[in-house]
Amino acid sequence: MAGGTTARRGTPFSDRSGPAARKGTGAPQPPKAPKGSRAPKAPKTPKAPKSAQRTGPRGPGARLRRGPVLAALAAAVLLTAGGTWVLYGSSWLRVEKVAATGMEVLTAEQVLGAAAVPVGAPLVSVDTEEIESRVRGRLPRVDSVDVVRAWPHGIGLKVTERKPVLLVKKDANFVEVDASGVRFDTVPKAPAGVPVLELNAGRSPSARRFDEDRLLHEAVLVAGALPQPIARETVQVKVGSYDSVVLELTRGRSVTWGSGEQSDAKGRALNALLKAAPKAAHFDVSVPTAPAASGS
Repeated sequence: MAGGTTARRGTPFSDRSGPAARKGTGAPQPPKAPKGSRAPKAPKTPKAPKSAQRTGPRGPGARLRRGPVLAALAAAVLLTAGGTWVLYGSSWLRVEKVAATGMEVLTAEQVLGAAAVPVGAPLVSVDTEEIESRVRGRLPRVDSVDVVRAWPHGIGLKVTERKPVLLVKKDANFVEVDASGVRFDTVPKAPAGVPVLELNAGRSPSARRFDEDRLLHEAVLVAGALPQPIARETVQVKVGSYDSVVLELTRGRSVTWGSGEQSDAKGRALNALLKAAPKAAHFDVSVPTAPAASGS
């Protein structure tokens, strides 16, 4: 009895070392991978960048390479500072002379006074566009002006004046009108070779449709299209209506022009007629493809 009991009691004690005992004691075991699959690989530890792997002070070669770069930067800074001082701070490049050319009616004193160029200022700081604006604003006769720097000490103004192609009588004076219809000046005496406008459109049926400004525009088109030799011989431009423009030439000659349309072609036709019939008294170029001359 005792022997059997001892054997039965010892059986569980010996079984603790078997599989059943290992399941409940000891460190936990990792799960087994299913059949037919591979176990996951452990992630690789990233390598440190090369810059981090390098240790220790850099050698003298790096300092030698930085030397020329720093020297070049210092030279550039000095050159920039020196150039700025020469242009703005020194007395070498300042405005000392101002000249104006191209005038026919205006004087140099008028142009220079309107320009108001700051003499003594650094040449590089002169605002040429502002000077051009001042001249055109103060002198309506100026059509354009080109302002240039003449290094090292000068400013030059090249002026182009407006040319009158027609005169409008105003009391005892004459208003000059250019080819663009701009009334730019009033003079006491009519310039030679410029015709005077005569408007007689008060009774015209088209007076309501074409006012005085429109008729002036037509007269300007006609006068501006005249060849220069004919313009010098034109005394008056008479406008009775939009399509009734007549030119009065020297020696009592007259020209029926018609409207201001095709003025360039009419000017060429009139030039040919004057050469072909120099003794004629009347010319008709209202239809430029069929000009006519009559009288003697």
